[in-house]
Amino acid sequence: MSRTDILMTAPMMPIVIEALDKAFTLHRLWEQSDQAAFLKDVGPRIRGIATSTLYGRLEASLLDRLPKAEIISSFGVGYDNVDAVEAGTRGIVVTNTPGVLDDEVADLAIGLLLATLRKIPQADRYLREGKWLKAPFPLSATLREKKVGIVGLGRIGKAIARRLAGFDVRIAYHGRTQQDDVAFTYHPTIVGLAEASDILIVITPGGASTKHLINAEALKALGSNGVLINVARGSVVDEQALIEALKSGTILSAGLDVYDDEPRVPQELIDLEHVVLLPHIASGSVHTRNAMGKLVADNLISWFDGKGPLTPVAETPYTGRAG
Repeated sequence: MSRTDILMTAPMMPIVIEALDKAFTLHRLWEQSDQAAFLKDVGPRIRGIATSTLYGRLEASLLDRLPKAEIISSFGVGYDNVDAVEAGTRGIVVTNTPGVLDDEVADLAIGLLLATLRKIPQADRYLREGKWLKAPFPLSATLREKKVGIVGLGRIGKAIARRLAGFDVRIAYHGRTQQDDVAFTYHPTIVGLAEASDILIVITPGGASTKHLINAEALKALGSNGVLINVARGSVVDEQALIEALKSGTILSAGLDVYDDEPRVPQELIDLEHVVLLPHIASGSVHTRNAMGKLVADNLISWFDGKGPLTPVAETPYTGRAG
């Protein structure tokens, strides 16, 4: 019996490649010098796709070359790298990797918040450069008595809130709808949440509906003592508006793990001493990335075993179809 053909669009972790090599005939798109010729030959046989943000956005033009595709298994909880609506119109199920990275991202969000408020990276540089020999490090801001607004109270947002509870801060949130089963104050607008907060932690999904949700108006509402933490997607924040707000003192500081055009970070941000910048590492532990990779493979294996997808996204809910 012939093995099912799977396309991997960009390099992924060994745990993914090994699992898919074992279960399927795995085709590596990034290794092909002439991808157009390769897809003309192999594309009609492809039934499953493994992809990640390393490939960029998986557009309809690629799906046109894969007429038998049934499932796209995407690495990451965010899946704005896949046109899930388009996939759904073609009867293709899209899966992501939720749940397995919630705690890791929440931990990093708290670490980034503390690093930004207490200027931990700056203090490290200060010591290494010998400046402590000349004068004490300047006093920093604090998390004491702060009001924290969470933009997006999903699984990760709730995990962040649980961690924040130990710091005795007041928590509020903004999302598409109010959640009746949480005790935090709900704000129906992002500006309203910003006005009521000293700190905004952004953990909402990316995509067109949240593009530049954090704009100049929201940053002005956050205020001159306000701090922005973004562990969501770079597209959620108007990057140029943020740069201007940081330069002008409209807000106090920012801690960023994501950017609009990764891995390219604006030099204007890099040049600012009062921000903390990380290279998109929120889920970047060996343990968590392996768990995410395993789920990418497990979604494909489960589908072609006839058991359905494990974690289909909202745009392509499972309706009983199986390979």
